[in-house]
Amino acid sequence: MSVRSICLALLLLPVSFPVLAGPAAGPACYSPAALAAKPGEEIVRPRAGGPINLPDMAAPSLPPVPAALRGSIRRVELPPGEKLVALTFDLCEASSEISGYDGALVDYLRAENVAATFFAGGKWLMSHAERGDQLTADHTFEMGNHTWSHANLTVRTGDAMRRQVDDADVALALRRTEVKAKGCMLPGAPAQAQGGATGGAALFRFPYGSCSAESLNYVNDTGHLAIQWDVDSGDPAFIGAKGMADDMLRGIRPGSIVLMHANGRGKHTAEALKILIPALRAKGYRFATVSQLLAAGRPVIADTCYSLKPGDTRVYDDAARTGKRILPVQ
Repeated sequence: MSVRSICLALLLLPVSFPVLAGPAAGPACYSPAALAAKPGEEIVRPRAGGPINLPDMAAPSLPPVPAALRGSIRRVELPPGEKLVALTFDLCEASSEISGYDGALVDYLRAENVAATFFAGGKWLMSHAERGDQLTADHTFEMGNHTWSHANLTVRTGDAMRRQVDDADVALALRRTEVKAKGCMLPGAPAQAQGGATGGAALFRFPYGSCSAESLNYVNDTGHLAIQWDVDSGDPAFIGAKGMADDMLRGIRPGSIVLMHANGRGKHTAEALKILIPALRAKGYRFATVSQLLAAGRPVIADTCYSLKPGDTRVYDDAARTGKRILPVQ
């Protein structure tokens, strides 16, 4: 094993963390101006130029997920009276595009000290390296794997499927290495820790909510918990902030995992959060990362993947097989 591979593995050794540690003030090595949203950063653009290359580095090695946590995690059953919800945001980027960064959304989460989990594509982390470092360094957030280039892992098989998972792991580890080199990764950050309720596993989300038995097994075999959702914001559609917030409020219950986007694909997501978060707090909810939510209760697990009901991802599977684009570059 190379020195770089050994260092990469050490970064992912299990540590424990409290269920709901208080949020830190933010990544101390970044000024407020560096963290703040920049106009136009959220825009999704066609990609030009050659391939984005990773260093020659092995993917981190983690033990397989134990039997009790294998499958597609939908939500978490909590003890009576416990009102936690996990807000999650996908940072996907397909091969043909450079997607955006919804800085207004992240600014609001930080201003309100709202814990959140970001599922980042490896390609997104490489084309948005500084923003990836900032999110990785922030104690209020945690980062998960969302494949390299948002490939449909029902259709993608064999080595091509495995590379989607492994390459994104390498990109996540590179961002963590960069943050540590800058001195920004403070000890005890609950969002970035591995271990505790996850048993040392990393977090993974299937693009489109779609998986095959092969890909689900590979994800679990390589030490990733497959985190799906039970509430879909629908934010790629032009629902409007109030309609989207109202829909989420109707669907959220204690232990919910909510799907949103922070890569410019979400329409009015930042505005919807300004309605959703105060409304949830008024109902007595607290916000948790996915790992914190898992630590607080018992995960509800399905043996296959879907968005809101089994079979509803078929439209995305068919599109992947035929090369049809579901979400055009805006």
